[in-house]
Amino acid sequence: MIKTSTHPLDHLVLPTLSLEVARQRLSALGFVVAPTGIHPFGTENACVFFADGTYLEPLAVGDEKTARQAIGEGNVFVARDRLFRNRLGDEGFSAVVFGTPDAGADHARYVEAGLSAGDMLSFSRAFTDAAGKSDTASFKLAFVADRKATDAFLFACQRINAPEIDRTALQAHANGVTGVVEVVAVSDSPSSQAGLVSTAAGRDTNEGDKVELPNATLTVLTPGSFASRFGVSARGPSDLRFAAIVFSTRSTAGAAHLLAANAIEHNMSGSDIVVPPAPGQGAAFIFREIP
Repeated sequence: MIKTSTHPLDHLVLPTLSLEVARQRLSALGFVVAPTGIHPFGTENACVFFADGTYLEPLAVGDEKTARQAIGEGNVFVARDRLFRNRLGDEGFSAVVFGTPDAGADHARYVEAGLSAGDMLSFSRAFTDAAGKSDTASFKLAFVADRKATDAFLFACQRINAPEIDRTALQAHANGVTGVVEVVAVSDSPSSQAGLVSTAAGRDTNEGDKVELPNATLTVLTPGSFASRFGVSARGPSDLRFAAIVFSTRSTAGAAHLLAANAIEHNMSGSDIVVPPAPGQGAAFIFREIP
């Protein structure tokens, strides 16, 4: 087995039918949303960046013809996005992404483990900050998936060229969110997914229903346990489906006040605020106060 260190959480992919709807929803939730980014293979995003270095990637299909061509050429990112949409619709939470210094080594590990989802992908795209300053971002991706778990995939992302752009304004969220502390998936058999998640994250061992990353926790629950913990439905049965994101916020009282002012449905689960999924918000969002 090729050795590696445990990778940190990098970002989360949230398919949506419309970036405009996602932008409106995320703004109403108190997030600052970055300008639209265009991929060279037909998809586009409107990211939400956090002070801890992680981010959300709401993803829409901006150019259907280019996306279809990319799928035909073996682009795993677009193909898995299309598979997700065909199975579960255009709103959801399709992928967890890990940061890596060497996507090539991760690809080799995934192939060795029999979990590679296909060929690596390298690409560049323009990036613009809130003030309009532009730069080019380049990435190299390695994909991992279980053939049976078609509702989710994971990949390692190597940032070849990180834009020299000040993201301070993009990280000043009105809801006080500073980062992601936990990602929650559901599975009819959580233990059967431990190997997949651990391999994707670069861990040599798995810890049952939790994988501890350097900067977050990835938890896999049964649908029943998920519903009991958060008070929202986990939808239908699945081998593996990402369902919730737990954010750290400076003040749940402040976040709750903002949600109420914007007429956003929310509930309490202990001291956490739970916002059920909605168009433009493909997962349950949980706000947890972490000073």
